[in-house]
Amino acid sequence: MAKGDEYVKFMTEKFINYVETPREERKQTNVLAKSRREPWLTRWFGWGPVSVMLWWRGRAERHR
Repeated sequence: MAKGDEYVKFMTEKFINYVETPREERKQTNVLAKSRREPWLTRWFGWGPVSVMLWWRGRAERHR
């Protein structure tokens, strides 16, 4: 049961930290985390579709 107590303590500390942090700071942290994330195409499918997309765009521009 010790692991359960540790988990409750951990979650309580996280909750207290969340409550004590000002709302604007939490929003700023959230926006910063979202800006660091990779685009959805690479997160979901890797670099393969991105490379195909870049190749296709380059091909279309060369044929104009």
